Amino acid sequence: MSEVFLLSESQMERIEPFFPLAHGVPRVDDRRVLSGIVYVIRNGLQWKDAPKAYGPHKTLYNRFIRWSRLGVFDRIFVALTEQAGRSKRLMIDATHLKAHRTSASLLKKGLFSAISGGQKVG
Repeated sequence: MSEVFLLSESQMERIEPFFPLAHGVPRVDDRRVLSGIVYVIRNGLQWKDAPKAYGPHKTLYNRFIRWSRLGVFDRIFVALTEQAGRSKRLMIDATHLKAHRTSASLLKKGLFSAISGGQKVG
């Protein structure tokens, strides 16, 4: 896990149209931050364990939360599945992930609006 993962330029070009506009202070390097988010989630790390190469872990966490609430990641996933010519349903095998007991509250908070509309937890 010591090798730093970076999204490629072509990957960034495909997802950049879905980024929200920056208001006020320009955002830090999108490629570095999004690569860090992918790295943390892919490896099942806590935000504080992200390699320093991705910048402050708080930046990764804040961007993930903010963009999740705005539906940015939902729109990216939908667009990528449509571009691939597959059905509009995206399924992720997460059997290897360990969910914290508070993870069910993410649906209640609306962080994954694409799936939480018809599903109510609890």
